[in-house]
Amino acid sequence: MTQLDQQVHSIGPEVTGSRIFKFIAFLYGIAAYLVFFLTILYAIGFVMGVMVPKTIDTGSDSSTVEALIINLLLMTLFALQHSVMARRQFKAWWTQFVPKPVERSTYVLFASLSLLLLFWQWRPLPSVIWNVENPDVAVTLVTLSFAGWVLVFTSTFMINHFELFGLHQVTDHLAGKETAPPRFKTPLLYKFVRHPIYLGFIIAFWAAPTMTVGHLLFAAVTTLYIFVGIALEENDLVDLFGEEYRQYRQRVSMLIPWRRSV
Repeated sequence: MTQLDQQVHSIGPEVTGSRIFKFIAFLYGIAAYLVFFLTILYAIGFVMGVMVPKTIDTGSDSSTVEALIINLLLMTLFALQHSVMARRQFKAWWTQFVPKPVERSTYVLFASLSLLLLFWQWRPLPSVIWNVENPDVAVTLVTLSFAGWVLVFTSTFMINHFELFGLHQVTDHLAGKETAPPRFKTPLLYKFVRHPIYLGFIIAFWAAPTMTVGHLLFAAVTTLYIFVGIALEENDLVDLFGEEYRQYRQRVSMLIPWRRSV
């Protein structure tokens, strides 16, 4: 047995099943969730330009080329982390080293840290693409952006917010319960669009009364990533749920509710 095998073997049932590990895993899950929650709150202020020290249009001055390169690298880092760590093949390998009860919490923590790095190192591109001067229209766009964030949060609770962000898993582990296998369901908004969470992000990113070059870059690249992420995620869902998900995909539209749900 190699040293690596011994390390992997050391994270076995005798370790993960101990009371102290269960408690530590629970605290770790809580900490990862709190980091995520603070990060997503900061993300709202960052994109909307309110109530945070550094927004999408503020920060260190850089040349246009430098800002483009740094910002694209930051978004690529987040996209790679978010996509690769979410794949089933990666999870199968990753859980050799990270105990399964905290795998989701670890994913959430890494995603939050990569976003915080993006906020910290983001370079503004403040040239204005459009600026809505009509106050009523401007307020409507701000309200629409906020509604997009509300859609993101409400959609997570419709499927299982606490499982999505790892709390359910560490709580079950602490209680000595097996986490139930994933079950295909389409509650409420999921009967009209397959990805209301992503729809909420797109609305939140694009509904801006003042659109700068930096904001446009962020909105465009993240929207492109959303479509790539949807393709990868749906491949996993087809592998997991088979014909049931294929029929759902034929019946319900991806983001815009133009098909009649039956």
